[in-house]
Amino acid sequence: MNSEKKVFDFRGMQCPIPILETSKAIKTIEVGGVIKVLANDPAAKSDLQAWSKRTGHQLLEINDKEGFVEFLLKRDH
Repeated sequence: MNSEKKVFDFRGMQCPIPILETSKAIKTIEVGGVIKVLANDPAAKSDLQAWSKRTGHQLLEINDKEGFVEFLLKRDH
């Protein structure tokens, strides 16, 4: 099983672009797959948490990095 995740770098993009791009990105993987999203928009944490609940895709991890946040998202449908 391949544990590598597709990485989508949305640093430098402001709301609502990271959410719109994450919605597109999640569709590029198979159901059950995981993507890594990088964002530095201050609203990204709350936006991606709300997006996850609204869409039904799992937000597996939120990792604060220096100058950005890393999200792991699982496609559930």
